[in-house]
Amino acid sequence: MIIRKFESWWVERGKCLFDEKRQGGAKMGWDVLVIRLTTDTGIEGIATCMAARSGAVSESYLNETVAPVVLGRDPHDREAIFQELWIIDRHEAFFPVFLPGPVDVALWDICAKEAGLPLYKYIGAYRDSLPVYASSNFLPGIQDYIDEALYYKSKGIKGYKMHPAGPVEFDMQVHQAVRDAVGPDYTLMTDPVGDYTLDEAVRVGRQLERLNFEWFEEPFRDFELYKYTELCKTLDIPIAATETTRGCHWGVAQVINQHAADIVRADVSWKDGITGTLKIAHLAEAFGLNVEIHTTTMNYMDMANLHVSCAIKNCKYFEYFVPEDNYRLPMKGDLPIDENGIIHVPQDKPGVGVELDWDLIEHACHNYICQEYKG
Repeated sequence: MIIRKFESWWVERGKCLFDEKRQGGAKMGWDVLVIRLTTDTGIEGIATCMAARSGAVSESYLNETVAPVVLGRDPHDREAIFQELWIIDRHEAFFPVFLPGPVDVALWDICAKEAGLPLYKYIGAYRDSLPVYASSNFLPGIQDYIDEALYYKSKGIKGYKMHPAGPVEFDMQVHQAVRDAVGPDYTLMTDPVGDYTLDEAVRVGRQLERLNFEWFEEPFRDFELYKYTELCKTLDIPIAATETTRGCHWGVAQVINQHAADIVRADVSWKDGITGTLKIAHLAEAFGLNVEIHTTTMNYMDMANLHVSCAIKNCKYFEYFVPEDNYRLPMKGDLPIDENGIIHVPQDKPGVGVELDWDLIEHACHNYICQEYKG
């Protein structure tokens, strides 16, 4: 079995989901690339890929640099393809962090379908469901966070993670207000996607400890390991990091070695697919750490995240980016979350086990490219 065809569609979501402070003066769309790999036996592997800032740039990388590595290859050779893409990345390609992962997901999807197994069973199942926490975007005011937390609590969702938009004083007001609204025992986390000083992070962390938050995520940029190490030494609340750390498991290993995180982060989009995410999960497990899987901002790829999360022990929650309508495109239907706030991995179909809306993809498509293996 070999990869015979590599297709990609550039689909416009039609909105920017960043606040103005993070968007800056440049265009920052949240468009999506849809990838379909087809084997000579007719099996299809599907994935979606972020096209942040420029769909054209992401599409060019995929079709000029990644597709030639994949076409004509056996999809079971995932590790060889993973390593070859890292060699290319090291020698001047400098892929966007979210680019190689989706191709790896499509390869796993093919192999699980060939085996006739749901993806998590093909990897090696540990469980078939996870509790969900709702994860906000950057919201304009304190009341917006309160209203959103209360809404998802009323829907049975098990926890809420806020992304307060800064400055520090505002963030602390959000923390207090949300805790007061949801009560003392509801699970809360915070992720300012921050550039705090160390002193600011300690002050915020002490507040979060008093408020019984589950974890404190990404108060610094990922490469500021000294600050992370000092914060982990100083605070009792777990510090979550490595969401955007370059270098896949090699990068996360440096963070663990320097005691710069209590919880590491990974996902199948930003950490080189299922192959890379599993490497990080197993590395973290060996050091007694959890890897909390990070949303890909795309429902289809979050379903791949779910399969990985159900194939490892050291993950406690599923991150549910809300409101879901912003992140559904181009998957059909909703994420399979029940009324008790539990998400269930699909059992009735092999591979990732959900479908894309191909009519919508073709209607919203900005560009389409197909390459075929001629060997």
